[in-house]
Amino acid sequence: MRGYFKRPDETREVLDAEGWLATGDIGAFSRDGFLRVTDRKKDLIKTAGGKYIAPQPIEARLKTHPLIADVVLYGDRRRYLTALITLNREALARYISQVDPAAADARVFVTDPRVRELVQSIVEATNKELASFETIKRFALLDHDFTLDSGELTPTLKVKRQVAYERYREEIEAMYRE
Repeated sequence: MRGYFKRPDETREVLDAEGWLATGDIGAFSRDGFLRVTDRKKDLIKTAGGKYIAPQPIEARLKTHPLIADVVLYGDRRRYLTALITLNREALARYISQVDPAAADARVFVTDPRVRELVQSIVEATNKELASFETIKRFALLDHDFTLDSGELTPTLKVKRQVAYERYREEIEAMYRE
């Protein structure tokens, strides 16, 4: 790329003096020499202690559990990480039918202590694989999914972090007050 058409200021922001394009991606080379993109530089979380945390690998670990639909980590300039978590409705319905067949509404069930304990155990299992500064200390369960229509997801179904932070500011702040 030689630059953005008729936008020299924007071109200078992304191309260095040698012509290298700064994509904003963070990655690592495999043993075979392949580059694997692991995160976006703008998504890095810098804790109050000065540690940088790439949220996407941690979020991806949590999402491997069938009950977890989506996760957004937060912790920029904070002492610890917190998470907004949405649950997979089908997996939650199966869980509900096993522990409380009379329960009718999955949305209400996210407030059930048994569900919270199950999610806590998932978070704790993930935390065991992380450095202490990367561990999630608190989380909030949302009773709905992130959606395209709400503006919380990109067309590629990635959570728009800034939108989530703004929309759920109250829930996030509550996790730091408790």
